[in-house]
Formats: sequence, C-alpha cells, structure tokens
Amino acid sequence: MTEAPRRTALDATHRALGATMTDFAGWDMPLRYGSERDEHVAVRTRAGLFDLSHMGEITVTGPAAADLLDFSLVGNIGGVAVGRARYTMICDADGGILDDLIVYRLGETEYMVVANASNAQVVLDALTERASGFDAEVRDDRDAYALLAVQGPESPGILKGLTDADLDGLKYYAGLPGTVAGVPALIARTGYTGEDGFELFVRPADAVALWEALTAAGKDAGLVPCGLSCRDTLRLEAGMPLYGHELTTDTTPFDAGLGRVVKFEKTTNGGDFVGRAALEAARDRAEANPPRKLVGLIAEGRRVPRAGYPVVGPDGAVIGEVTSGAPSPTLGKPVAMAYVDAAHATPGTTGVAVDIRGTHEPYEVVALPFYKRQK
Repeated sequence: MTEAPRRTALDATHRALGATMTDFAGWDMPLRYGSERDEHVAVRTRAGLFDLSHMGEITVTGPAAADLLDFSLVGNIGGVAVGRARYTMICDADGGILDDLIVYRLGETEYMVVANASNAQVVLDALTERASGFDAEVRDDRDAYALLAVQGPESPGILKGLTDADLDGLKYYAGLPGTVAGVPALIARTGYTGEDGFELFVRPADAVALWEALTAAGKDAGLVPCGLSCRDTLRLEAGMPLYGHELTTDTTPFDAGLGRVVKFEKTTNGGDFVGRAALEAARDRAEANPPRKLVGLIAEGRRVPRAGYPVVGPDGAVIGEVTSGAPSPTLGKPVAMAYVDAAHATPGTTGVAVDIRGTHEPYEVVALPFYKRQK
C-alpha cells in the first residue's frame, strides 16, 4: 500500500493559487502556478516566492556537536563561525556522496543540518549512527520547520519592509534569528537559484501568515509564486548540482568537480572523518587521470536533452551521459550538464552531440555555470 504524499503547511494556499501539484520525494509540492518560464524570468529579473518545506532539518547539539559533524561530514564544520553557514557533503566510507547539505551554526554548541527531502532520513540515520561516542545529540526537526524562500534581485527590498533585521549586514551564507512580518524566523542569505535571496525557517503554524505578508509586500516589485519546475531550471543555469542527477553514491565530490568542499586539513578527531581514505584516493585519481568530468553543454539546435541521454563524440562513440537538461529561458536555447570523458571536457570542444532518440544533436562543451549574476 502506497503512503499518501505529505503536505506542507501551505498546501491549501498552493491549491487556491491554482498550482499544478506533483509528488516529490514523498511530498505533494507545487510544480508550477502558471508558466514555468514566466516564473523563471521573474526570479532572474524581479523576485519569486517558494515553499521549500519538504527539505529536511536535523539539529545537532551538545559539547561535541562540532566534533561529531567534523567526523561525519567532509567539511571543516568546527571552523564555521556562529551565524554563518557552509555548503558540504556527507559521504559513505567508500567516498560516495550520500547527500549534499547546508549546515548553519546557530550557537556555540548548536547546528542545523539541512538535507534534501529525498535523503533526509538517510542523513538522519547516518548522523545518529556516527554520533556514537560523541557528547552530542542528533534530533529530527523536520516537523518543526516550514521553509519559505524569496529569491531574485528585488528580494532584499521586499524583505526589508517586513523586518528590522540587518539585511545589509547579512552576508551570503549567513543566517540570523529575527522577526519577519511579526513571525519569529531564522533568516538565511542562501538559495538554489543563482540569485540573491533569503530562506526563512519558521514554525509551520506561521507559514501561511508569512506567505501572505511576503506576497503583499512583493506585489509592486513583481514577486510571483514559483514552483519546483523553475527552481530546477534556475539551479541548472547556475551550474548547481542536484542529488540523484549530478551527485550519487557512485560519485565522489572529486568526480563532481566539487573536491574543494573536502577539507583534509581538519584537526579535530585526529584529522579522521568518514570516507577520508577513499576520498584521498579519489583526489589523487582526479589529479592524475580523471575518467570523466562534469561539464556544461549548450545546444546548437532546439531539441532538449534529458537525464540519461548518451553524449557522443565525433565518431559516434559514447563519451558520456547527460545528468540534467532543460530549455534555458535566460540563454534562449537548451542546456545540459553531463559527465563526459576528460579528453572531450575542455570548454570550446565541438563535434560533441547528444543522442536524442536516435538523432545526434550537436552541442558545444562550455564551462559551468551557464549563468552568473552581476553583483
């Protein structure tokens, strides 16, 4: 018997707005409200409002919370200042990626780990198991939070009218407690769109009031509600990986071109962390003779590649595989991320094609990201 999808605190709001809903990682989530292209363009040029309450929040507290996270994750979490956040990953002993995460340091001995919805239980189980021997507690806080995101160039102005928090002083990848529209929130300058923006962690009971306040405050600035479909094209243009596509348990951070998140110089736990030996070997392989590299592909034609489509070289031999693909509203043509053989991974490489249902459509290899906002 299949379990019914979970619903966020904003479910009735989405339906009243006419959202097309979809099952995503066991949650009923808005895919789009109208035109996904219009929603995408709104985030690039004005602002978009997202419900991200499906993400998984896990709180780690206690005297050894930093040591536990340094042992469990690949990043140097103990070095994160209070009020700051860090992008990192949790790997298995073989170096395979279990999930990519954002970790917020809320206090000296308190952290919030935010996992992808599809992996939240896996991450919770791994942290709980790895906590053995550490003076720290791992707590499942997935039901304690709703998560709303305001993303786009107009987002600071929209939020400023609703909070007396110092948004100008809030740096990228920082978070501070505050009040937004009278609602207590953790205000974080983070996002998954390639634009400036904020993620607001609040109690589920406050989600509807906050959504309505943000909608009213953003009306003159062109704020629109946005679904998961445009979130995917926004992150793709920004070259941001998606778990299950660019990142898997068969992929190490070095395979994904994200070796920079692995901090071997950690001094906690004697420098040991889960997967260290395997990741050192993966680093050495990647430096000496990388088998495949993650690259961007831009179409010469109009046909859209999808995850799993083969990438072929000039002689028609398979040289890689598409991990994500979509029409790019910003570039006006289809784009894709793909793992391709290192010999064909240099930006500017031509003669590469994607096999789209038997037809070899020409693509150019480019460096990621496809889009970078002007700061």
